[in-house]
Amino acid sequence: MSTPDPGFKLAAELSARQHPPGLSIAVLAESESARCDGFGLADIEKRQPASPETVYLWFSMTKLVTATAIVQLAERGALELDDPIGGFVSEFPSGDRGRRVTIRHLLSHSAGLANPIPVGWVRPAETPTADLHEFTSRLLAKHSRLRSEPGERASYSNLGYLVLGEVIEAASGRPYTDYVRANILSPLGMTSTDFVYRNDMAPRAATGYHPRFNVMTPLLRRMVPAGIFDHRIGRLWAFSRFCVQGAPYGGLVGTVHDAARFLRLHLAGIDFPSSSVLSPEGIAAMQLPTARGRKLDVALGWFHRRADKDIGSRYWEHLGGGAGFFNTMRIYPELKLGLVAMGNLTSWDYRTLARAVVDQASSQGKSQPRAARTPQ
Repeated sequence: MSTPDPGFKLAAELSARQHPPGLSIAVLAESESARCDGFGLADIEKRQPASPETVYLWFSMTKLVTATAIVQLAERGALELDDPIGGFVSEFPSGDRGRRVTIRHLLSHSAGLANPIPVGWVRPAETPTADLHEFTSRLLAKHSRLRSEPGERASYSNLGYLVLGEVIEAASGRPYTDYVRANILSPLGMTSTDFVYRNDMAPRAATGYHPRFNVMTPLLRRMVPAGIFDHRIGRLWAFSRFCVQGAPYGGLVGTVHDAARFLRLHLAGIDFPSSSVLSPEGIAAMQLPTARGRKLDVALGWFHRRADKDIGSRYWEHLGGGAGFFNTMRIYPELKLGLVAMGNLTSWDYRTLARAVVDQASSQGKSQPRAARTPQ
């Protein structure tokens, strides 16, 4: 559809240049329904158009769902954010530093854990998933030394969120995926998001693409399991359908329409029936700055890149990138604005897209003063 919004216009231009081939976006603003649209092609050979109902791999955007589940369990009294990890995960490093690592440290990437490269943590979609406990325990055994004092600095760690998945299982008595389905996805009406390509989702799944002539392509082909790099299409490699091993750090697949429902939960001040998922206090707590690192300022699940000094409005975000797909989920609390963008290329210019959306919102805010509100 045609739209004057520069964010949607830019999305159409990006997909027209196959950067990425297909792109689905949702923009949320205060007191408005989410504006969702798709541009370009979810599958080039099938000429399948991208839409708000196209299914993409979430990759690390899943961490926001994991963090939400942890804070939810804290609100329900099943754990406290400052509980030591050792009380939930016996395989966690047990030295002096390890005994002082808390759930909050893992949420804010400040536990000091290593961040092993997760490129090979994928499997063909038709193969069974690895057992979460065995998968996490094996990685903890290989990366048992903490690199810094707990809480000293933020340093991104996929391994930390695998451990949080184990915490969820221990605190709830249910498998991580079952807990998230029942307590996050279902209450929010996220009916086209899951940890597998269900039969009702598979026909809408995007094909992931990666540039053939890229310096990282030979390394990526060696590290990704056999059968996932599928075939060439012009200047791109097309991937066969695959899923992520290690659901808590990056395993969701789903639509931008569903992602917008999750994002609305986290937009403070926007009316949403969220009481069964997370309280307003829990939502606010997740957005409090908690740890700082060389590259990131981190809250609970959310982060902000310290290099983004040209962004006029304060934001929190989480990216989700891997072989064939790249996504962003952002909230601008002061603007009461949210953005989700999901594309089927390993890397694309999401920052310019986000800037166009926020510039439009800022200009509208200046030209349309808010009506006065009666004090309560």
